[in-house]
Amino acid sequence: MKNAMPITKEALNDFADSYINDSKKQAMTHVFSKVALNDLAFDPVAAKRMQFKFSIDHKTMSATNQKGTGRCWLFAATNVLREIIAKKKNLDGFELSQSYLAFWDKFERINYFLESVIDTAHLPDGDRTVDFIIGGAIGDGGQWDMFVNIVKKYGIVPKDAMPETFQSSATGQLNDYINKYLKKKAYEIRSAIAKNEDAKKVQDIKKEALDACFSFLCECYTLPPATFDFEYVTKDREHKIEKGYTPITFRDEMIGDMLDNYVSIINAPTKDKPYNKTYTVSYLGNIIGASDIVYLNLEMEEFKKIVIEQLKDGELVWFGSDCGKCADSAKRAWDDTQYDYTLLTGLDFKMTKEQMLDYHVSQMNHAMVITGVNLEDDKPNRWKIENSWGSEGINGGYHMASDSWFDLYVYQAVVHKKYLGDKVKLLEEKPTVLLPWDPMGSLAD
Repeated sequence: MKNAMPITKEALNDFADSYINDSKKQAMTHVFSKVALNDLAFDPVAAKRMQFKFSIDHKTMSATNQKGTGRCWLFAATNVLREIIAKKKNLDGFELSQSYLAFWDKFERINYFLESVIDTAHLPDGDRTVDFIIGGAIGDGGQWDMFVNIVKKYGIVPKDAMPETFQSSATGQLNDYINKYLKKKAYEIRSAIAKNEDAKKVQDIKKEALDACFSFLCECYTLPPATFDFEYVTKDREHKIEKGYTPITFRDEMIGDMLDNYVSIINAPTKDKPYNKTYTVSYLGNIIGASDIVYLNLEMEEFKKIVIEQLKDGELVWFGSDCGKCADSAKRAWDDTQYDYTLLTGLDFKMTKEQMLDYHVSQMNHAMVITGVNLEDDKPNRWKIENSWGSEGINGGYHMASDSWFDLYVYQAVVHKKYLGDKVKLLEEKPTVLLPWDPMGSLAD
């Protein structure tokens, strides 16, 4: 690096003197050695503002548990659908099989990965797109549109029809084994194409991989049911059994084509994504030939207005956020004002949402469901959230977020098209294609 400046001995002495001669820094050394930094940064006065009370508060079922997996997007989506089905069938509690959806997502993602490897085989080793595709291979994450793609092709089933297994609830090793195998197959495919092997050779490699992975997934999840009976007990203690469903007929009867009416809106205030335009992410998807993942970028005030309108009409809202920021796990609260990191550390790292996206400080990493909001003078100040981390702890596994945290760390929501008004026409425009590593696609990692 031309003209780079090394750290000098004189500078080191100055830094040391600054530390040694500051009694507060000396005291904090004692405290930091025994207590977690986030606990020390907690501001109890600010935190008192976060009360688990909401002016719009939809009664929903017990919190679900994704356990040791990254299936939050599937749990959040099925948590929305189960309320519709439970109301239709007069049920107190109900879950759809997340394992069923995860099986088909995994299998389709394997095919999507192999096709992506074939599509980029002309690019050299070390190309960033090639490295991104092969480096990521497949994982547990996903997007709302990917959920829709799976449901449209494979339907849905109750949890009883395909329950969890050990592997479906703890996917780390499962994913690791599949990814090692797929990377080997990626090497074979790229090598065959580099040697100008015929197309049949490449397709034979792909078919072999799909066959092996399908069997492995069945071993881990069990074979998805082709038919099943729906047995349940209503709120009135009536026992019922409805026989002869397929996943497609169950979907058609329970939710029909409702998923066609919903779209993803995002708030991404970066220069590369002007508002009131649609976007998609290159090489982000799960089913070859299915719909692209598409987002409509809106300013935050409009974004929140639409979400609140949907809540007022009695509908829940699937959303994506960065759940790793400013979380009080004991109180199940996200609030950027309840931690004073600068006072504690002397480090000022406050950034705008745009800056955090551009400089890789924040990105979507968790999907949940908004089930309520508290409005004061018709403005939101806190939000009620259904999570999928189990029902233990305060509020039965439900969480809350301050409105200022929402502004900074919520990126995506799924809403009915009718709330877009005239902007629904924007969905007809061809979306701008973003690079594969764009943060708007990070929830699918």
